[in-house]
Amino acid sequence: MLTHCSALSQSPPPPSPPLPPPISKFISNHPCLTMLQNHCTTIKHFHQIYPHIIKTGLAHDPIASTRVLTFCASPSGNINYAYKVFARMPSPNLYSWNTIIRAFSRTSTPQFAISLFVDMLYSEIQPQYLTYPSVFKAYAQLGDAHHGAQLHGMVLKLGFQRDQFIRNTIIYMYANSGLMSEAKRVFDEKLELDDVVTFNSMIMGFAKCGEIDESRKMFDNMPTRRTSVTWNSMISGYVRNGKLMEALELFNKMQEEGVEPSEFTMVSLLNACAHLGALQHGKWVHDYIKRNHFELNVIVVTAIIDMYCKCGSVENAVEVFVTYPRRGLSCWNSIIIGLAMNGHESEAIELFSKLQSSKLLKPDSVSFIGVLTACKHLGAVDKAKDYFALMMNNYKIEPSIKHYTCMVDVLGQTGLLEEAEELIKGMPLKPDAIIWGSLLSSCRKQGNVQIAKRAAQRVYELNPSDASGYVLMSNVHAASNKFDEAIEQRLLMKENLTEKEPGCSSIELYGEVHEFLAGGRLHPKTQEIYHLLNDSSFALQD
Repeated sequence: MLTHCSALSQSPPPPSPPLPPPISKFISNHPCLTMLQNHCTTIKHFHQIYPHIIKTGLAHDPIASTRVLTFCASPSGNINYAYKVFARMPSPNLYSWNTIIRAFSRTSTPQFAISLFVDMLYSEIQPQYLTYPSVFKAYAQLGDAHHGAQLHGMVLKLGFQRDQFIRNTIIYMYANSGLMSEAKRVFDEKLELDDVVTFNSMIMGFAKCGEIDESRKMFDNMPTRRTSVTWNSMISGYVRNGKLMEALELFNKMQEEGVEPSEFTMVSLLNACAHLGALQHGKWVHDYIKRNHFELNVIVVTAIIDMYCKCGSVENAVEVFVTYPRRGLSCWNSIIIGLAMNGHESEAIELFSKLQSSKLLKPDSVSFIGVLTACKHLGAVDKAKDYFALMMNNYKIEPSIKHYTCMVDVLGQTGLLEEAEELIKGMPLKPDAIIWGSLLSSCRKQGNVQIAKRAAQRVYELNPSDASGYVLMSNVHAASNKFDEAIEQRLLMKENLTEKEPGCSSIELYGEVHEFLAGGRLHPKTQEIYHLLNDSSFALQD
């Protein structure tokens, strides 16, 4: 990944602080720089001020260029401008190196922060302890602890491992990369027992690796006061691992302890309500957001729309979408998919057309998944083919496996099973078990045993531990009155030690969500429920 990756294995000479540049009072107090520092808040303001800086020759002054770099590298600035300013500096000082590396570590392209760090190793200015946290954060963003471990070794040689900020970012890097044993090793060496940042990284890391019980143990045993980030990490960890009721319960506890939730908390709760289908809980969260005047940014609004759609309240979802003035593409995608999944296919296609005619936005790959899903539910094969071609030819979007799966669903649902099979065989991507399973499911509906056998064989090969292939193939045989073959598929499933995951459903009653597993008897009111079902069946027979 790096052109000078071997440089990380070398030990640079001990760092020494650079001499500060001579400060000219005239330059420091120049009106353009004063305006830049005190009144420039947006990149639009910067574009108005920067031409004057160039005209006056200040762009070549180290003090002025450092001020310009500081603004451009800030969240209000522009990282591309920041890099151009940095690249034109004849002799950037330590502050300038740290500023540009830190700025790139916060972007969607953190690999540039690492490349700049490597360049720094070969420059006259050597890194100091404030440089390393940004580089570890960049490795964490990339999930690349393998190369980050080399930097960890360099830190150990330089004796910087005792620095709290460096150690925290090392733990964050390992945890975010899923290497919890390495993260735990560094964590156990910590000097400050009340370092909440370290605990937050460990809680997040365990949750990301699916070790949610370890996350909760770390959460419960914290010797320091939990921050809102701690609570958010634990709540989002529960949501990530499907422990949705636990997420809602923990939020209640968070409120009892008087901890102020953030937008991140609200998004996690909305996701939990969406997956549970807990409409009343979701409405309460939405009202809570409005009552407490949370910032309605694109992420929050998208989560609200998604929650209402997944809970079946399309009217509320559309109302939120229509009333929110600054709709991002994710909002459009969420409502299009939500309409398509809730029986409003024509409205979804109409909304997609409006997105196409928008001057500010254009459809992306997710948008096309939404409109293809609408075509699938409508059985509109020709429309689906047109959108599929439009995506590739007009928008230059390469179809993903999800797009091909949508097309297989459309073709299979309308009985074009041979065409669907040929599409799978001819696509440039390697087919997975899901797309073959989609074809197999269509074969069950259409009663095509021959194609079903070929699709089932692919499912067995690609995912032998998945029971869905055996179950679907058994249903295909049963629908064709071939009951011996259907039983044989069930026996094969047992011989291969493959178990079908029990179905799960939930219902919200008086604000409480009840979960039920197929055949399960763990609900506290199991006896009453089965008694009522039996009574109902007798009543129906009468």
